[in-house]
Amino acid sequence: MTLTARNLSFRYGRRPVLSEVSFELIPGAFHALLGPNGAGKSTLFGLLTRLLAMQCGDILLEGRSLKKHPAEVMRQIGVVFQQNALDLDLTVRQNLMYHAGLHGLSRRRARQRCDQELDRFGLLERANDAVRLLNGGHRRRVEIARALLHQPSLLLLDEPTVGLDVPSRQALNRHVRNLCRDRGLTVLWATHLIEEVERDDRVLILHRGQLLANGEGHALCQSEGTHTLAETFQALTGETTP
Repeated sequence: MTLTARNLSFRYGRRPVLSEVSFELIPGAFHALLGPNGAGKSTLFGLLTRLLAMQCGDILLEGRSLKKHPAEVMRQIGVVFQQNALDLDLTVRQNLMYHAGLHGLSRRRARQRCDQELDRFGLLERANDAVRLLNGGHRRRVEIARALLHQPSLLLLDEPTVGLDVPSRQALNRHVRNLCRDRGLTVLWATHLIEEVERDDRVLILHRGQLLANGEGHALCQSEGTHTLAETFQALTGETTP
């Protein structure tokens, strides 16, 4: 599904955080939202997920306004936030079943969907383990599995690899890319780690609340006369790395 953000602006008190941010996500594609800490990525995610009330602009999913049709739009969205939101004392299955219930899935359907997603992530054998027994990478996989239970068309991930070691970050990144390829899932992956972004990705560069670039990575490099995305980021922002 196509998500369109139109002229999103947001401020905390008198401090502007986002300034007329507009973009469109292409169905079935992996989009990397690249920006340093404090760029406004989490505020943007807050607006996309209705944790924050829109002050200016609108968000549309297949032409349906998030302002006017919030329940209908949110049914199509799965979210993984930066902070871990699992109950560590519950089992993997209990965490997923609780979330499935919030989305109105019957108990039978919920168990079926839990098994399907856990099997996809290679975690079905850990279904009855307490979440606290899992390592950081596996906990993140559980969170993504939970976000996909209601079969959304759009998956939003806000700094999903924070706190993970390099192999775990790479494995999680690859898995989400496979979801785009195999399931046609539209993904927005927010990160300040440029090594998580590839030149063929659709790249959105957010800096100090402004969207400075939006396009395929290699095309952005070509337009800026640079060889790497790191060089492109520096050319656009004046900073060496996100």
